[in-house]
Amino acid sequence: MKKIILSAIIITAFIITTNAQSFHIGAKAGANLGKIQGQSFKSGFDLGYQLGGFIELDFNNNWGIQPELLFSQTTTTVDSGFASIYQDVVPSVIDDKVHLNYLSIPVLLRLNAGKLLTFHIGPQFSVLTSSDKTLFQEGKQAFKNGDFAAIAGAQVNLGSLKVYGRYNIGLSNINNVDNKDKWKNQQIQLGLGYRIL
Repeated sequence: MKKIILSAIIITAFIITTNAQSFHIGAKAGANLGKIQGQSFKSGFDLGYQLGGFIELDFNNNWGIQPELLFSQTTTTVDSGFASIYQDVVPSVIDDKVHLNYLSIPVLLRLNAGKLLTFHIGPQFSVLTSSDKTLFQEGKQAFKNGDFAAIAGAQVNLGSLKVYGRYNIGLSNINNVDNKDKWKNQQIQLGLGYRIL
């Protein structure tokens, strides 16, 4: 099934690329203000980071698409209520900070409001590459391996330099333990991109 999906993505990308009016490649990096929404975690945002690359495919002056490949870290803080909810499986001492590292693939619709401003909206698919295993005894995985999110944001275009801000809201429950509490990723992303080609 994974091979079929990958093949479909490659074919679709090839068709879209051949029909694009303009094609650009760039790199980007920035900060993630992230949290996991749920009663097991504190409501404040914690600092993480993201870096990767992007492709701009514009079909005309008004719209196009922007697929990206990002390494993205979400950092969040465990709430004191976590131990009471999962008291039968948590160790006696847990680290209150949780770091989740994702390989994320946003596929964004680009809406160009002139040359200076571009709006982005679209889905993001993420694969968990590593996570803290100290939340539960015996290394039990607390988080699901995949995440699905929606993104909305804007980008200021200063020639080859891009300054962007966006909001990612998780749509899937990443709790891999039970259904006592739904955990959903949220991120505010701020960063810089540079068009290389």
